[in-house]
Amino acid sequence: MRVAMIGAGYVGLVSGACFADFGHEVCCVDKDPSKIEALNRGEIPIFEPGLAELVAKNVREERLTFTTDLPQAVRNAEAVFIAVGTPSRRGDGHADLSYVYQAARDIAAAMDGYTVIVTKSTVPVGTGDEVERIIRDVRPDADFAVVSNPEFLREGAAIADFKRPDRIVVGTEDDRARGVMNELYRPLYLNQSPLLVMSRRTAELTKYAANAFLATKITFINEIADLCEHVGANVQDVARGIGLDNRIGAKFLHAGPGYGGSCFPKDTLALIKTAQDYEAPIRIVETVAAVNSQRKRAMGRKVIAACGGSVRGKTVAVLGLTFKPNTDDMRDAPSIDVITALQDAGAQVRAYDPEGMSAAKAVLTDVHYARDAYDCARGADALVLVTEWDTFRALDLTRLKATLAAPVVVDLRNVYRPEEMRRHGFTYVSVGRG
Repeated sequence: MRVAMIGAGYVGLVSGACFADFGHEVCCVDKDPSKIEALNRGEIPIFEPGLAELVAKNVREERLTFTTDLPQAVRNAEAVFIAVGTPSRRGDGHADLSYVYQAARDIAAAMDGYTVIVTKSTVPVGTGDEVERIIRDVRPDADFAVVSNPEFLREGAAIADFKRPDRIVVGTEDDRARGVMNELYRPLYLNQSPLLVMSRRTAELTKYAANAFLATKITFINEIADLCEHVGANVQDVARGIGLDNRIGAKFLHAGPGYGGSCFPKDTLALIKTAQDYEAPIRIVETVAAVNSQRKRAMGRKVIAACGGSVRGKTVAVLGLTFKPNTDDMRDAPSIDVITALQDAGAQVRAYDPEGMSAAKAVLTDVHYARDAYDCARGADALVLVTEWDTFRALDLTRLKATLAAPVVVDLRNVYRPEEMRRHGFTYVSVGRG
């Protein structure tokens, strides 16, 4: 099938490359000429394992192209995906849908013949209705259907998530549109991935409900971790004890510094605002968002406490800046709040991240960026592990202790075993392990 992907950011680029790898002809459109020029040179603007290779393969085999010419891409397409950003709107926290609505206007002016317009962007309930109204206003005689097809891609594992999804959610009541979506995703039937067809509004809400529930699991185990520290229990054992219950499940039960990234913070906030607008407030999600926001700053205070109650004039080494491993995404990363708290308390901060330092420089100031983990630790009065990159999981502890000015390690991801760290002579602080 011929597909146009409006937006060549994270979701659009990954989805476009994967659809192309299924055998579809995909054209990714973006208004940023520099981004399109870079993509046409084979330069990928984001770090995602395997994405550069997947893009190069499908460009080489002439199934994947990039352009700024939206009208041409849309005219040639049977399905047009809207994969533009929906950031939190400044001031009130609602999702900013201006990019989605502008895409709808542009698509309406360009489409030719029956077209399925698919919202891949995460959008509040009722957005599909407004997209349909906009298109109808621009082209009253147009033959089209608007479908909701939310993405469930984890940064760092997006290609696997797209090709081997737990489910594919499609929101439509149009039989022709259902046929188009079935054809688009037909290659996944071999993996027995269920395609769930529901109403458009239900599909839109499903995405937000999924993210809010996962954010709730993370926040729940983080609060249990705090309780464990006070009562002398081990949160990792608690997580295993409850996670083996099939009704609960083991995923997203890893205590840490709080969630961040491009989805959970903005999506929980957008869901809260939508629920308030409809006078059906979601108190649990409201609390989750508030607790998570407070937690990230509290992790900075945890580091200060581990340093004897003061970091003024001290150097703190921070390992890991991105909100999770295998991405260069700094959006709402816990490291930002941790580092800001340390700087506010008078500390000098050195940091190292395998992929995120370029992005970090745009949001963090007065930070010295190191060459590697040991360069980061050299002469520091404490080391903080914030993001659990694989390269930080097997550090040479003897070398690390000799490199630090003081053997203080605060492990916010519980990567290391307390008894091993004590054996090597560290003052070791972790999360929720009594």
